[in-house]
Amino acid sequence: MGDDKTDVQQTAQTAQTAQTAQTAQTVPAGSRVGIVGAGTMGIGVAQCFAEAGRPVVVVDNDPGALASGPARLRAGIRTATLLRRQSGVPAQAGAPAPRAESLVTWSAGLADMAAAELVVECAREDEDIKEGILRELDRVCGAEAIFASNTSCIPVSRLGSFTGRPDRVIGTHFMNPAPLKDAVEVIRAPETSDVTLERTKGFLARIGKHALVVRDAPGFVTNRVLMLTLNEAAAVLGEGTADAETVDRVFQDCFGHPMGPLRTADLIGLDTIADSLEVLRRHTGEDRFRPCPLLARLVAEGNVGRKSGSGFYQYAQYSPQHLTARGGTGHG
Repeated sequence: MGDDKTDVQQTAQTAQTAQTAQTAQTVPAGSRVGIVGAGTMGIGVAQCFAEAGRPVVVVDNDPGALASGPARLRAGIRTATLLRRQSGVPAQAGAPAPRAESLVTWSAGLADMAAAELVVECAREDEDIKEGILRELDRVCGAEAIFASNTSCIPVSRLGSFTGRPDRVIGTHFMNPAPLKDAVEVIRAPETSDVTLERTKGFLARIGKHALVVRDAPGFVTNRVLMLTLNEAAAVLGEGTADAETVDRVFQDCFGHPMGPLRTADLIGLDTIADSLEVLRRHTGEDRFRPCPLLARLVAEGNVGRKSGSGFYQYAQYSPQHLTARGGTGHG
């Protein structure tokens, strides 16, 4: 007699695989994808699509971000391949590493997004910057193109209002590092159409991601909760309740988190966290989202985490190249 629990799990997995395959069929295999922003998230999302065999164009107006983009993409592919191999995860279906790199082109102009069927906006968390990008994309892209924002906190309905196609604007909040996270928080605004939602889920299914669909609100689910946690962890550290290592060990040992809140904050980037908290404070009107003094000081000093070489921790692997990881201030 078989293990009933195992049989149920296998049945559920088979059903999910079949559903994912069916959803993926809503998107043609050769669809071109545009990524706005050659920062950490932009490069990671571009890698996801390129490894799945998709042609990708990455646009950023920062010459430094563009110049370092190919090297950071190669490093990301090598790292992801090694980690998958170590954890026993099957190799990514689609293009092998050299082919994946060749599928990505680099540009300083949004006009090169004209042929994209999906554009993932990965600019920094600044509403004015995103407004300028979305208005220009609305002008240059085809009428059926979907605009998917990787915004971490700004309501998607607000972003859609900057375009003449709010029904084709959706949130796709990839987790960092994007190539190693299977789930994407997909945010549906009231204006987002059924077709846009299904096509977006299809794009994600084709790169091996599953969509967790939530309703539109400031910070959605992930960052409405996470940003407060990271900010409070920084406040606890700043008040001297515990050192950074102990704060993180509490979350790891007591709650089973793979890494604590302070290491998570350093990985995300303290500047990104401060920006996100300010967006949440503005859109909710709640002062609890104000960055705590320690977080604000570290950002002002330029100690923003792994990409700068120091944050709540010091990182020996620091190199000047990391300074370009945020991308430009106009196009990501």
